[in-house]
Formats: sequence, C-alpha cells, structure tokens
Amino acid sequence: MSGFGQLDPMGIFGGTFDPIHYGHLRPAFELMEALRLPEVRFMPAGTPPHRDVPLADAELRLKMVVAAIEGQPGFVVDDRELHRQGPSYSVDTLLDLRAEYTHRSLCLIVGMDAFLDLPKWYHWREILQLAHVVVAHRPGWRVPDLGPLSELLVDRGTGRVGDLHESRAGRIYIHAVTQLEIASTTIRDVVAAGGDPRFLMPDSVRKIIRESGCYARPTERT
Repeated sequence: MSGFGQLDPMGIFGGTFDPIHYGHLRPAFELMEALRLPEVRFMPAGTPPHRDVPLADAELRLKMVVAAIEGQPGFVVDDRELHRQGPSYSVDTLLDLRAEYTHRSLCLIVGMDAFLDLPKWYHWREILQLAHVVVAHRPGWRVPDLGPLSELLVDRGTGRVGDLHESRAGRIYIHAVTQLEIASTTIRDVVAAGGDPRFLMPDSVRKIIRESGCYARPTERT
C-alpha cells in the first residue's frame, strides 16, 4: 500500500449466501486485490429486508461461508447480522462496525443492481457517512445519468483507489469484475431437481448441501 494512508481499509460483503458460490467469491477476491484491501468480511444476513426468507437456516448458511473461504488469506467471516433481531439493515451493521473500528476505512461492497436500488435502502444517505461504497460493475448495467444517484456520483464518485485508503468513508468507487452468471436461485433449483452443483461452488460447500439436504424437495429431505 505504498503511497496510501494507513486507515487499513476493510471490505464488507453482505448477502444471504443461500448458498454462497463462485459468483460471490471471485468478485470479492478481485476487489480485494484491486483495491488492496487487507481483508474482506463476508457477512451472512439474518433476515434480509428486501428478499424472501432464506431456505437454509442461519447456522447452515454460516457453515457454508466458513467452508467456502477457508484457506484464502484476507477472507474473514463476520456473523454479527445473524445475532441481531429484526431485519439486517446495512446501516445498522455499519454503525456497529464504525463503533468498533473508529479509525478504519470501511468499504461496503455491492453489485450494480443493488447500487441502483440504493435510494430504496433504509436510511440510505447515512451509509456514505459511515463507509465508502464499492460497486462491482458487470457488463449490461448502466451507471445512472439522472436522479439522486447521478448527483451522488458527481459529488462522491472517484476512480482513485487511494481515496479509499486515505479517508474513512464518503466515496463511491466502481470497479469492473469478472462476469460469472451464477445465481443462488439457480443452484437451489438444480439441487431441488436432483442435479449436481459441481463447479458452481467450492466442493466443501457442495458437500454441506448434499449432506444436509437443505435444498432438496420437502419430500426428499431427511
């Protein structure tokens, strides 16, 4: 991190991870390297406010994330959202982290689709007071050129990685990542139909899915 400040930036990657797969892991790895992040924290959501209730329970989803990142330096699991009552709002998680890591740079990693929905998030304007927003950009998405997000990008957007290291919060950084068309919904459907999700995720996660039967059709579960 030569030439950067010493705010020890932390990547924060939340999601239901129902299940976690290479479509999560590869972008997180690319961003960790490109942004020179000492760590990326995977945070399984307890009760996601904008999604259906996860099929796999919290304990199993956490187990899958732990298995998926094992052996990768810089990848860390943080289960705080699983212990919180009520919806897993990003702003509450960031408030927790900011209280715990007063002087660190926090980098909230989101996909472009989630970023486009940012104005619908709970207390969304507070997020940039607490963290930077790192947007994983994929082909096919257009950066908004009108509305509140466009204005936000003019005021807060940066193409300089150093800005994420030199201040604790407040900037938006968009970075292209490898496009992997893998969806947790598709994986669940494959498993429910009796298929094998091999090569869509680490074998350690595939083993947990197979042994737990968490995505099998109800009549097939043991």
